[in-house]
Amino acid sequence: MKKAEILKKAYVERDVSWMYFNHRILQEACKKQVPLLDRLSFLGIYSNNLDEFFRVRVASLNRMLAGDTSREQAKQIKKTLKAIISLNESYAREYTAAVAEVFHALKQHKIRLLTEHELNAEQKDFLTRFFYDTLNGAINPLWLNELDDLSVLEDNRIYLVVEMAEVPRPESAPVEENAPKRRALRKKYALLQVPDRTYGRWVQVPSSEGFSNIMYLDDVIRFCLPFVFLGFKGCYGYRAYSFKFTKDAEMEFDADADFSPLEKIAMGVSSRKKGAAVRVIFDREMPNDIRLRLRERLNTRELESSLVSGRHQNHKDLMSFLDCGQKHLRYPKWLPIMKSEFLSSESIFDQIRRKDRFIHVPYHSFNGYIRVLREAALKPEVKAIKTTLYRLAKDSKVVKALIAAARNGKKVTAVVELLARFDEESNINWSKRMQEEGVNVIFGVDGLKVHSKLLYIESRKGDIACIGTGNFHEGNAKIYTDYLMMTARPKIVKEVSKVFDFIDRPFAPIHFHELLVSPNAMKNRLLRLLDTEIENAHAGKEAWIKVKVNHITDEDMVAKLYQASRAGVKIELLVRGNCSLVPGVPNLSENITCVGIIDRYLEHSRILIFANGGDPRYFIGSADWMPRNLSNRVEVLTPVYDDDMKADLLRTVSFGLRDTCNGRIVDGKGTNAFVPGKPFRSQEELYKAYQHETR
Repeated sequence: MKKAEILKKAYVERDVSWMYFNHRILQEACKKQVPLLDRLSFLGIYSNNLDEFFRVRVASLNRMLAGDTSREQAKQIKKTLKAIISLNESYAREYTAAVAEVFHALKQHKIRLLTEHELNAEQKDFLTRFFYDTLNGAINPLWLNELDDLSVLEDNRIYLVVEMAEVPRPESAPVEENAPKRRALRKKYALLQVPDRTYGRWVQVPSSEGFSNIMYLDDVIRFCLPFVFLGFKGCYGYRAYSFKFTKDAEMEFDADADFSPLEKIAMGVSSRKKGAAVRVIFDREMPNDIRLRLRERLNTRELESSLVSGRHQNHKDLMSFLDCGQKHLRYPKWLPIMKSEFLSSESIFDQIRRKDRFIHVPYHSFNGYIRVLREAALKPEVKAIKTTLYRLAKDSKVVKALIAAARNGKKVTAVVELLARFDEESNINWSKRMQEEGVNVIFGVDGLKVHSKLLYIESRKGDIACIGTGNFHEGNAKIYTDYLMMTARPKIVKEVSKVFDFIDRPFAPIHFHELLVSPNAMKNRLLRLLDTEIENAHAGKEAWIKVKVNHITDEDMVAKLYQASRAGVKIELLVRGNCSLVPGVPNLSENITCVGIIDRYLEHSRILIFANGGDPRYFIGSADWMPRNLSNRVEVLTPVYDDDMKADLLRTVSFGLRDTCNGRIVDGKGTNAFVPGKPFRSQEELYKAYQHETR
């Protein structure tokens, strides 16, 4: 059976599968056993994910549709967009019900939301002072009639359209003879942006009736509208309706322009502000004439991706909802564990040279890696440090350690990916800072994102390398599950050094034997590893695959997995996000199972285990099984040889496949049924195991 025939039989479009994934997050928010404030956090994550999805993927599909596409391609894109819109509408109803349910449940814990119509005298006085002390000057309305193009405004912000109406003359008032006929009451419309990024989305107002009271900042502003418009006579009242819009997040920049890479990306970030609107969400109470006026000024009259919603938008803020002192309404914190080797007085370099070391964040503390950097910055034996940086924390300990190393006379090179979506500005700022401090900053590879997670330390006593699955980012390391391997194995360390040469000369004939590097040869080598399992299955040898990745959409990889399944290879997958593969199809994927886990931590590590005829081969790294990772990025997978780390990787994958509490069956249909069996929560069991190991 040819690849095209196979994929026609069972292949889920990437963007449809993403909708199924995001729905799993929504389903987690609906689980009664999840603490209420964590349910709100999942609702916020769902909303934020959806915003980014429309900014990036839906916008991309719309651009393709408007461009030079074949009739068949256009047909498929329209089909995909129709499926997305249909799923979005269905999930939106589920989402609205979930938000209402959680807030109703919070009332049982004496936490409630108030609107501007439910305030007592004390609360009104409080908000009046709050306006004059805090908000006054931060709210600057614009007359809607003066705005021809609303798309120049910042997207993903909350806006209020304010309707102002004249006071009608009392009907009982005498009318003079020959007086002109009463004219129709005039209305004025103003637009204002809610300053939530400055003041937060939530305002706690004085308690009452035994309740802790919280208000949306939007509703606080609704109450304060008479103060905002002081000086306007003849107005009897105000009505405010919320809306938000999402722009195309694609950046525009001239690759041939005579500017530095940093300047080009900076201009590209600025161009994002001018992107076309791809989705609009309206308050369902907004009158049709106002809605039409807004859509005209957003140039979205023909846009299908318009949703009617409640009076409050941008629910990502639910992630930061106030706990009012009730800590029990969130999961108890799992404090990161510092492994003993990173607490030892012995040099961590000497320990790594004796035996490979690893951390598995957030179960283990990221400070273990910071210690490696700190020693590298201080030790006289260290001559040079090279690292890749994809995303950076606001207050980056990683960057500070690199700067310290440069100040201490080390030759420090940082390969910074300026095109890390939505983190471009942060990466630009840190790049400038590092350059000022003497760090040699390289801005990736033209046409290829550098997504690999690498550190190379050149030392007179023996070089060391670190290879990871996640970004060197302290914030991510608190919520993303990722592995980081530290090794002094000469063959691996030497090839990590060669990756940096490859970044300098991406089209040079550099060959790798230990590492799998894309776009060099990773995809071909992965296909060969799968072919080996197929051959072993035919020969009656042990043949199986256990894979944990974020996404599987590459058609060649999907087709090869189907081929392996038909050959009798047992395939067990943990896939968090997009999954184009359909398990359980007769005579095609009967030997494939797939599980997606949504829990308190974001599953992010990439782990590959191949039976290899009874001598399993282990790999970790940065690459998912998507075309962009395998063909259009610099990615690295490393073999793992240390027995302790192998055992840990196998446990992580095995626990994930057993997860009956937070594991959902990925079936290509979006059913998202729970994995059957006795209660077992993989993340909790892993944390317990790591705790036990450190006692």
